[in-house]
Amino acid sequence: MPALRRPRAIRPGARIAIVAPAGPVDPEALAAGRTALERLGFETVARPDITDRDGYLAGSDARRVEELMTFVRDPEVDAIVCARGGYGCHRILEALDAEVFRKAAKPLVGYSDITTLLLWQRKRAGLLGIHGPMLEKKDSLGGEAGSALVRALQGTGPPPRYPGRRLASGWGEGRLVGGSLTVCVASLGTPWEIDTRDAILMLEDVTELPYRIDRMLQQLRAAGKFDRVAGIALGAFTDCEDERHPEWTVDRLFEEVFGALGVPVVADLPFGHGGENRPWPFAGRAALDGARGELEILESAVTTR
Repeated sequence: MPALRRPRAIRPGARIAIVAPAGPVDPEALAAGRTALERLGFETVARPDITDRDGYLAGSDARRVEELMTFVRDPEVDAIVCARGGYGCHRILEALDAEVFRKAAKPLVGYSDITTLLLWQRKRAGLLGIHGPMLEKKDSLGGEAGSALVRALQGTGPPPRYPGRRLASGWGEGRLVGGSLTVCVASLGTPWEIDTRDAILMLEDVTELPYRIDRMLQQLRAAGKFDRVAGIALGAFTDCEDERHPEWTVDRLFEEVFGALGVPVVADLPFGHGGENRPWPFAGRAALDGARGELEILESAVTTR
């Protein structure tokens, strides 16, 4: 695995490329997102075929590979923000050039299915990324979410502290890894398999019933992914209730699975598919304070040098 490298921070007025490496993009949400980025002070660029659709994919695998690699190589593009998640990144990773990614060292932003791309980039290119908001909703980049993304891309402002809810006390420090629980589990057995050793494991998901969450957590446990973890940081688990079995809540699962680990566990942190989706540096260092129920970012995702 290559030594870790931080991508270069971008400046006001920088050009951001919008890409769709996974699911099909809604044109209205795309237009609203580009307008939001431009109001934040950036120039945006996107290919005309970004709204191509092939069922649950944003066009063919070849189209999505070409789009992403074109903007990674383009010296006029300073950062890359994904339009949406869904599904599709697993299909294209083997066609991407990790050396080109590493040499370009551009900030890459996304979450949900883009967790796959961030895991691959960390493992194969040795680059930090930004787990953060995309353009899948018309208001994704409004208010504090947009301002926080600007700070993450430019490497400005004080290190953020994100409040959550204590589930287990203690204190841990490590690199942040994770994202979509479903995608993290799907990485097992692949060349970009999630590495949780001495890390703070960040997890979130959407529209997964408790029994499915249970199964995925048990698979991570059986794969040894909790053995050396420094802490567990849980974001939004949106629409994850089951009316047939109301006694099985996500909190009950978290207490059963994480309660005996002896590491800090904090829930309800502002990231994921919920109302708030604050950016965090994928593979950047952070501290998790279980007693305070707080995540403190210690390392920017980008370098200003």
